[in-house]
Amino acid sequence: MEKYVRLILAFFRVGMLGYGGGPSSIPLVHDEVVSRYKWMTSQEFGDVLAIGNTLPGPIATKMSGYIGYRIAGVPGMLVSVLALILPTIFLMILLLTSLSAYKDEAWVQGLSAGVVPVVSVMLADLTWQFVRRSWADMGLFAAGGLILLSLLVISWLGVHPAIVIALLLGFALLKPDSKTRDGKGEGGDT
Repeated sequence: MEKYVRLILAFFRVGMLGYGGGPSSIPLVHDEVVSRYKWMTSQEFGDVLAIGNTLPGPIATKMSGYIGYRIAGVPGMLVSVLALILPTIFLMILLLTSLSAYKDEAWVQGLSAGVVPVVSVMLADLTWQFVRRSWADMGLFAAGGLILLSLLVISWLGVHPAIVIALLLGFALLKPDSKTRDGKGEGGDT
């Protein structure tokens, strides 16, 4: 029962604080899943995020479903998704009916404008964590080159990020393992 309560609390917080949709919720999911409850490592979270980005649909919902399933099976998946989406559905109905009368007021526009920098900082912090981890795993030049290549392909050539992620995942799965290629198995020098 405790794991369901934790799933509800974690994804309720994400749903309530994830202003602006899925991408702005990713740092919140990371904080709950990796830092607070330690259900995943940062590496595992990055893998789930990468695969989730290649699939259609809202990223926060996909991640909550997978993480809930991983923690508590199908009931955990249902609990996590419902904890994420139900509060925001009710808030949308409440806020849209009440704020529609005030949408042109300066305080409503200021409220929206004030949240954008905070979300930007949260996304930048998570990005920096991923960059540091990739430098540690791949080395500065390989990670930097991959970052620049991805920036070029996504930003300047206009290739959808899901295609780039799928290609990189395919390459990682299909590339020959260097330990196997040089005749040494996973056990080392045998």
